[in-house]
Order: sequence, then structure tokens, then C-alpha cells
Amino acid sequence: MRARYDCMQRLISICLMVSVLIGAVSIWMGTTAMAEPLKIGFVATFSGPGGVLGTELYDGFMLGVEHANGQLGGLDTEVLQADDQLKPDTGKQAVERLIQKDKVHFITSAVFSNVLMAIYKPVIEAQTFLISANAGPSPIAGKLCSPFFFSSSWQNDQMHSTAGEYIQNAGYNNVFLIAPNYQAGWDAIAGFKRHYTGGVEGELYTKLGQIDFTAEITQIRAAKPDAMFAFMPGSMGINLVKQLAESGLTREVPFFSAFTVDHVTLQAVGEAAVGALTPTIWGPDLDNAANKKFFGDFTKKYGRMPSYYAVQGYDAAQLIDSAVRAVGGNLADHDKLGQALKQANFQSPRGKFAFNHNHFPIQDFYIAEVVKKADGALDIVIRKKVFSDAKDAYHDECKM
Repeated sequence: MRARYDCMQRLISICLMVSVLIGAVSIWMGTTAMAEPLKIGFVATFSGPGGVLGTELYDGFMLGVEHANGQLGGLDTEVLQADDQLKPDTGKQAVERLIQKDKVHFITSAVFSNVLMAIYKPVIEAQTFLISANAGPSPIAGKLCSPFFFSSSWQNDQMHSTAGEYIQNAGYNNVFLIAPNYQAGWDAIAGFKRHYTGGVEGELYTKLGQIDFTAEITQIRAAKPDAMFAFMPGSMGINLVKQLAESGLTREVPFFSAFTVDHVTLQAVGEAAVGALTPTIWGPDLDNAANKKFFGDFTKKYGRMPSYYAVQGYDAAQLIDSAVRAVGGNLADHDKLGQALKQANFQSPRGKFAFNHNHFPIQDFYIAEVVKKADGALDIVIRKKVFSDAKDAYHDECKM
């Protein structure tokens, strides 16, 4: 009996030891899983005429990572950068590699809408969260909306709708419109016309990446409009504004634009931009604590003024940080992670920020003016709020 008792005791001791070992292994495995870095694929245009925009988005995003001490959501964060070269096929190949080979948890950025439309399906079908820090094509805001897509910027139409509303109320009745011939260009003109109901003297769609506008300027001058409105992002806009000024046309006809004259292009355009009016979601003069921190730290880190592109990139990082933190780093539970993203629990430099049911922001829009300050420096100053808590025009088509 004594021998049987001793044997049972030894068995119990062995079982307890095995149990402790299993628990220790489980804790170690859990810790290892939690220690796995958060991987983010940052796909944007870094070369060619639009490269400056991708850099601006990236620098804003990386400032957001820095503000989280390199750990978005409390996890060590690895940002894998890819240049789509403003080529849809190149962007598609990049996201497929990032998802299949690098096993990223998020894809973010996309400067241009044609690239975003190309990468959208493969990212969403892989059930990888896609955060657009810039492009906002109308189909994605409407019928193609997805639980895996979020925007930290705006829907393409909205800046242009802001300009259209302002120009309508200012009493201009004969406007000439010009934009590149691609999805965002079409959305731009559609958005402008949604709130501008006056006369359109002419409407031109140029090649994407075009930098010589001699023929278009001749056509605009011949039309004799009482105002011009342009959507020409990046280097395209720099060349357009300079050529308009050299031709003397901007001294004859008031010039309005969106994504053409901003803090990215301002120094390159120079005094040719003074007096230009442009819609915006953000300005350095917005008075809130988050903006003061963002503006001060960005200027110190990069040695230049930020733009709304940088704000959008910064907020993409803040959005990911807030959501991953809310789920305790559990990246596998897509339902909870999606709900946490939708809460948008962070302080944006632009002020109020919330998501509509289609995962595009509800936010304010302003008209700003390029001015030359007393010290000779150029700046863009907010003049008027045009829309408060604005929702995009396509959200009713989204069935989420």
C-alpha cells in the first residue's frame, strides 16, 4: 500500500510539473506572438511628378509613429515602403508582395486614385485593412465600400465641392474648368458642379503628368471666363500656375484651385500663387493643441512647413495606433479591429474627426488664400469655413 501511495504521489508531482511547463510554454508563446512587430505596407508615389506628395504623406505618417515611440498600438512597428511610380500595375504588384511575402497587417497611403482603384480589390479580398491617406474615389465611398477600407483624408469630390460652393456664393457666373483625365479629375469636376450651378465656359481634361499647358492657356484666354478653377496636383500644378502667371492670365481672371496651390507646392510656385484661393481641411492657423504639437514637431523634424497631405498621413498613423491599442494588440480579430478603427479615437490636427458609415471622414472644409506676409514669406491663411461636419455625396450608396 505504501509503495502504491508513493507512486501516486510521484504521478501527481509529474502531472503538476507538466502543467506548469505547459503554462510556461503558453505564456512564452503568447508573449512571442505579442512581440511580433506590427507590419505596415506604405504604398505611394515617390518618384516622378507626384513623388513630392508621397514623401509628404510618408513624413507625416512617420511622425505619427515617432509620437507613439515607434510602437503603434503598443507594438514594435515596421513600415515597409513601396513606390507605385504612379503606375496601377506597379502598385498592384507591390501590395500583393507586401501581403503574401511580408505578411503586413495594414496597407496605407495611395496618392492617386487610379492606383488606389488598382490595389483596392486585392487588398480587400485578402482581408487586409487598407487606410487611404489621400485618394478617395467615388466608387469606394459608395457601392464598393468595404469593412476593410478607411480614409484618413476625404472623398475626392469634397474639396472641389467646397470651391464650387464658394465660387457660386461669390457671384461668378462664367467659369473655366481644367483637370487631369483620370478618376480624381472626373471626381473633381463632378464635385465642383454639384455646388456650382452657374455657367461653364469651358472644360478641359489633360494628360495625367502633363507639365506644358501652353495650348490650354490659349484656349482659356480665348474663352474669356470670369473665373478659373483647376485641379492639378503636384508638379503639374506648379507648372500650370507658373505658366498662367507668365502669360498674365491670372492678373485678368481670378484663379481658384484644389490640390494645386498648397504648402507642398507653394515655395516652388513662388509669388505667382499670391491671391490664389483654395479649399482645405487644415491650416497651421487652426487653434487646437493637437495642431500645435503636430506643426511644431513636423517643422522641427523636417525643416519645412507641413501640408494637409502630412496631416492625412499623420492621422493614418494615429488611427492605426488608436485601433490596435483598443484591441490590446490582437490583430487577428478583424471584427473588433474594424470596430476600433471606426471609433477614430484620436485627436486630429484638423480638429473634429469622425467616420461616416462608409468609413470616410465627417469634417469641416474651408477656403484659404495665398498671402505674402510683412516679412516677405508666403503663407496660406484660412479665410472662411464653407462646410461644417460635411458628409460625402456617395455615402447613401454604401450598404454597410
